[in-house]
Amino acid sequence: MDRGFRRASSRRPPARARTGGRSGGVRRWWPQYAAISPFFVLFAVFGLFPVAFSAWLAFQRWNGLDPITFVGLDQFRFLASDATFRKAVVNTVIIWILATAPMLVMSLALAAMLNAVKRFKTFYQVVLFLPSVTSIVAIAIFFKAIFDNRYGVVNGLLHALGLPPVAWLDGYWTIKIVIALLMTWQWVGYNAIIYYAGLQAIDGEVYEAAKLDGAGPLRTFWSITIPLLRPVVLFTVVISTITGLQSFAEPQVLFGTNASSNANAGGPGGAGLTMVLYFYQQAFTNNNYGYGAAIAYGVFAVVAVFALVNWRITARSEK
Repeated sequence: MDRGFRRASSRRPPARARTGGRSGGVRRWWPQYAAISPFFVLFAVFGLFPVAFSAWLAFQRWNGLDPITFVGLDQFRFLASDATFRKAVVNTVIIWILATAPMLVMSLALAAMLNAVKRFKTFYQVVLFLPSVTSIVAIAIFFKAIFDNRYGVVNGLLHALGLPPVAWLDGYWTIKIVIALLMTWQWVGYNAIIYYAGLQAIDGEVYEAAKLDGAGPLRTFWSITIPLLRPVVLFTVVISTITGLQSFAEPQVLFGTNASSNANAGGPGGAGLTMVLYFYQQAFTNNNYGYGAAIAYGVFAVVAVFALVNWRITARSEK
């Protein structure tokens, strides 16, 4: 037996020798590496490189034509004292609050109604999902038409009711309300579908036990549905925070972006000037790429802080 074992061991090559080492493994599995390599190549070109280049560019001064000049932290010092950037931060946060809070509440209500209906569920799901796949430019043009100060449908309805017209696209708060309504209309159905998926995952026996204990619909909703949906709510809050604080196309289409020729870029008084829109103006309208990169990292810091605060608040309520 010992002789047979030694003979078998002598025929078995070491693991590294069988595979030819690391280089041999690469040669052996090259078709698999080649199959997944396009993703990593595209991610490196369009993901990692822009992040690294913008981080380096934030410490330079460059207009795209002249030689690049190293300026150290000057771009970030100017960003910290830039009153226009602070106004853009305030505008973005106000619009985000006006859009996100009612949007998530309406999404939860729509998901509960969708979960309760017995027929045409697929039709309702398609209807709810359609706004999120519709072009944001088309939606913004539509909202600009219906909220037009002189010929908009909304002011036409107010006139029919004997009420004075509202300068929706001129006022400090009305501009923010129009942008928030646009964002709410686009994403309320998307979040409702996510909540609906979460409701589908709740075991029906839990509701039957609550019904046997005498719990009514409202008590069941607040004491069972909401607690079991908290992971889904946390996900939607974080995602809505990240996307809501990066609003760009809405004010861009509604009010234009050419700051050099349009004094009302971002709306009259800059009431619709968001952080990303200000970054776009500085980088691609004023050709101030170094300062634009610094603004991009300022936007990242603001979004990260708000996402972290929302995550902590929602996670703490779960304990």
